[in-house]
Amino acid sequence: ADMDLAADAAIGAAFGSAGQRCMAISVLVAVGDAADQLRPKLEERMAALTTGPGHVPSSEMGPVVTAESRDRIVEYIAQGEQAGAELVVDGRTLRVDGHDDGFWVGPTLFDRVTTDMSIYTDEIFGPVLDIVRVDAWDDAMRLVNESAFANGVAIFTNDGGAARRFQH
Repeated sequence: ADMDLAADAAIGAAFGSAGQRCMAISVLVAVGDAADQLRPKLEERMAALTTGPGHVPSSEMGPVVTAESRDRIVEYIAQGEQAGAELVVDGRTLRVDGHDDGFWVGPTLFDRVTTDMSIYTDEIFGPVLDIVRVDAWDDAMRLVNESAFANGVAIFTNDGGAARRFQH
């Protein structure tokens, strides 16, 4: 798969509208060693995202909608960390100069998330992206098909057979 294309798509899908839109993604299922290739690309792109007020043209991601949303998202990040997921990028530390009263949560990335963790099972509705690692394509499809939130799914592959299988 084109890992640059996959990383670009994941960043836009996970962090557009601060992850607070109906079709925002929160889980990236990586097969085999794909996560090892994809994770540094995600980290690089996340570090380059400009978070700020929505009326500022250079802002690529704004605040979350309410203080309650911010607090709920921050609590989920703490839960993921406590459950043993690897917190790669911590959005709780984001500060926006001159906007101390904003409801800021920066882009957050977890790796090695398992399906029993609340950051996987619950819809966080915020700028939090989880990487779930699986060994085989069939494992990935099982996760997608078992998810209560699998209404928006994409595959990135160079394998036409896998793409057709995914489609069906």
